[in-house]
Amino acid sequence: SWGLFRMLPSELAPAEDRGSFQIMIDGPEGAGFDYTVGQVQQVERIVGRFVGPKEPIVRANPRVPGGWGNNEEMHTGRISVFLQPWRERREATTDVANALQKELNGLSGVRVRTQVGGGLVRSFGQPFQVVLGGPEYAEIAQWRDRLLARMADYPGLVGADSDYKETRPQMRVNIDRQRAADLGVSVTDIGRALETMMGSRRVTTFVDNGEEYDVLVQAGREGRTSPADLAAIQVRARSGELVPLSNLVSLSEVAEAGTLNRFNRLRSITISASVAPGHTLGETIAWVQQVAREELPEYAQIDWKGESREYQSAGSAVLLTFAMALLVVYLVLAAQFESFIHPLVIMLTVPLGVLGAFVGLYLSGGTLNLFSQIGIVMLVGLAAKNGILIVEFANQLRDEGRNVHQAIVEASTVRLRPILMTSIATVVGAVPLVRAGGPGSASRGTIGVVVIFGVAVSTFLSLFVVPAFYALLAPYTQSPETVANELARQERDTPSVGGHA
Repeated sequence: SWGLFRMLPSELAPAEDRGSFQIMIDGPEGAGFDYTVGQVQQVERIVGRFVGPKEPIVRANPRVPGGWGNNEEMHTGRISVFLQPWRERREATTDVANALQKELNGLSGVRVRTQVGGGLVRSFGQPFQVVLGGPEYAEIAQWRDRLLARMADYPGLVGADSDYKETRPQMRVNIDRQRAADLGVSVTDIGRALETMMGSRRVTTFVDNGEEYDVLVQAGREGRTSPADLAAIQVRARSGELVPLSNLVSLSEVAEAGTLNRFNRLRSITISASVAPGHTLGETIAWVQQVAREELPEYAQIDWKGESREYQSAGSAVLLTFAMALLVVYLVLAAQFESFIHPLVIMLTVPLGVLGAFVGLYLSGGTLNLFSQIGIVMLVGLAAKNGILIVEFANQLRDEGRNVHQAIVEASTVRLRPILMTSIATVVGAVPLVRAGGPGSASRGTIGVVVIFGVAVSTFLSLFVVPAFYALLAPYTQSPETVANELARQERDTPSVGGHA
């Protein structure tokens, strides 16, 4: 079991065919709305070849910018792609996305990537997201570059990128404070003028047909397209005259990061990537953890976001659930049999079921994920059932006077038929989980494989393991009815005196 466990790949959940995916579009840093719209239209024309009644795509909805809220950046775009219903197409979502990616790789002036959602966690980010935290952004950026260089040579991750890029063009305004003071222009006035003309400022509201609208003041598009327009803005001096900003400020073009993110109150940079076909999320996380130990200093903080974080937390939670299930079942059986040895014999069937589950996952090309782990937890009860049938009946035969060997041989013979009937019914009932298609079939199929192989293997092996260990350990125990039978025998054998025993 341990060898198969080490060989099986792991992930959060199997990939599901949800019938939709995203196309993420990134233009150059600092690109405006018009440029991005033009690039998105190019992508739309390529996507249009796959749209139609006989094509896999029903519709594609574009959006500029690509993010929402604080992530609205005008150099990004997004196209939400929706496929035909499952019964009306043969292509899987991943196949359509990969075919589109090959067509989109030829575009220049823009970076385009297709992004298929995970099977369990729905998020707009890529499935692999590692967070680097440290004291200063400049140092964290060096760590980022080391990891990205290693990821470029690693086949398990594709499209690796970070949310911290020192490439966004910005205009730095340096105010000549002495000259501004001489002319009676405050720094606040200069800032408000820049905010109003180059950005926008709400000055009032008006009501029309019961609806309230904001009134925004902003320079026309032709007045905010170049650095010269910035310097031509005028502010009022103390004397009442209008003074051009070019007399008060100097401009310098710089390239800096557009956003400075924090994670758990630490300065952070997030590296995102997609998991390549043939690889799993667990495999890539383990690889990055090893690379981080090799490349980064000890004080570097490593954390996870999105599906990667859910994978880390879900794995430990299921292991705890499995351990608790074993403990609860053992204690319940110990109370029922009034012994700690008989439940131990019964619980020996659980490793047999786990072995069968691992064999099934290995043969079917499955992975250790949340759904397969749930199926393994189910096997605790399904596998223990066979041991309960044999041990309980053997104890009854011992109460009737058979010795341990006679009791276990007869119990195994008599209980063989009900064990086979219940196990076959369980296996047959799980077959539709594996055979059925449609939405959610990957998750259901994983549970079905675990149940079928786990029950089959545990049933076959328990017919040999349970009798053997019962014959080995039962001589050191007594059946639950032994004390009651002994008291009844003594009561029968004690002569009555004066009407009293």
